[in-house]
Amino acid sequence: MKQLDERLRSHYPQLSPQEQRIADFVFDHFDDLISYNSAELARLSGVSKATVSRLFKRLGYEKYKDMRDELRILRQSGMPLTDNRDAVQGNTLLARHYKQEMANLTQWVNSLDARHFNEVIQQLAQANRVFIIGMRNAYPVALHLRQQLVQARSQVHILPQPGQTLAEELVDITPDDMVIVMAFRRRPRIIRPLMQQLQAAGIPLLALCEPQAQTVIALARWQLCTPLDSVSAFDSYSAAMSLVNLIANALLHEMLAQGRQRIHQIADLYQQFDELEHR
Repeated sequence: MKQLDERLRSHYPQLSPQEQRIADFVFDHFDDLISYNSAELARLSGVSKATVSRLFKRLGYEKYKDMRDELRILRQSGMPLTDNRDAVQGNTLLARHYKQEMANLTQWVNSLDARHFNEVIQQLAQANRVFIIGMRNAYPVALHLRQQLVQARSQVHILPQPGQTLAEELVDITPDDMVIVMAFRRRPRIIRPLMQQLQAAGIPLLALCEPQAQTVIALARWQLCTPLDSVSAFDSYSAAMSLVNLIANALLHEMLAQGRQRIHQIADLYQQFDELEHR
């Protein structure tokens, strides 16, 4: 039996423009699809609920719920939700890259302490403000974490602002806030004294870093470590991005009622401002 992504691809040329809008949204948000009911999918795709129902009947599902049940069973069984028959084999650069990426992912997942992680999420949910500090290669990871967290809660800030220094921002941070420091290797020298200052002030502090960063780990209340190993000269941040995704999803589940309401309000503003393309 074909999986959902295969069905959409094979039917795509015959779909109406409205149905293609749904398909495009599904392709872009496949991993989140289980969490949307038909009304939410219609809303986020910018189409009617009837169009959503018509599309999934065309794909062979009696009801939209049947598709969600199928995806849920596949996920619980450990099977991939999308078709990926071309295994990466041999000693090519692609194969070695793939194996290293999988090893990085496996390493941080196996080392994650559930109690420790839950404390981080609880602090993220209850903190008055959240400040994320990321410099050099950590800056894109910090930006992405902020963009994800702000979907679920307000008062999430990136430091330092472009062209600015840290002192003016740090002076107002209190123990009611939380600071996340992206402290991956090749860190600027300011990272350690910055963390020492936050630690001395009693600020709840989370460090995201590689497992070898013992001097950084000792300065933070919580540490979430991801390997950066790569088959080339450049570090890989895909495991760090995966951890960011887990943090954001865990926070959303922790703050589900207000988080979902906030996401819907943001989606309404997207539509009002016409900021994002639907396709």
